[in-house]
Amino acid sequence: MGNLNNELAKERSRAAAERTMMAWIRTSLSLISFGFGLDKIIGAINASRFEASSHAGMSVRLVAMGFVLIGIVSMAAATRQHLITLRQLKRDDFVYVDQTSITIFTAIALTLIGVVALSLLITGGTGS
Repeated sequence: MGNLNNELAKERSRAAAERTMMAWIRTSLSLISFGFGLDKIIGAINASRFEASSHAGMSVRLVAMGFVLIGIVSMAAATRQHLITLRQLKRDDFVYVDQTSITIFTAIALTLIGVVALSLLITGGTGS
């Protein structure tokens, strides 16, 4: 009976790992899409004004690239962590080991993007 309980617990853990991975896919896709969309919207606005480029446009482009980069790095880290978790669950001697939090990394990176965006807004988007 103990072995069955152990296997059922592992199955619940695998299902939880899959749900977590799906959440990271959604989060990463949202970050990438937001960054890409932000850049395209500002590009369309600048094109409608017949502006080749501007400092404000470059500022928005940097923030947009930050969102895309955070999305890419978060997805790569989540994939790596997911594969490690699945590998650990296959072992009979599975013991939970605390891992580096991708969520904390993403929150810190988004905070830094927010600080950069705020400073660009305060300085008028000149980038200096």
